[in-house]
Amino acid sequence: MNTMTYKGQTARIDFDDADGIFIGRLLGISDVVGFHADNVRELRAAFEEAVDDYLETCIKIGKVPQKPASGKLMLRVPPELHRAALIAAESAGTSLNQWAAKVLGEATRSVHA
Repeated sequence: MNTMTYKGQTARIDFDDADGIFIGRLLGISDVVGFHADNVRELRAAFEEAVDDYLETCIKIGKVPQKPASGKLMLRVPPELHRAALIAAESAGTSLNQWAAKVLGEATRSVHA
């Protein structure tokens, strides 16, 4: 997956072969914000313009812009996985929260590389 980041917003980038254009959409928010362009240079400009427009529109209508993540993550996992994660965290000498943050960070590195 290809992504772009600007002002705390991240967009997924896809190529539409039928139309020969790049298409982007902001990730992690329920508001739909999209953009497109014929080449990467124009795509970057369209992305930044879309983010700026989104933020300006939110200010105009008195809405707080959505953020892709709050920093709080609640998961429901099978008890066996929860137990295994607790043991792994304790074995590493960390809290479950610290261990999970490290593991998630390692698992998502390739997305941001």
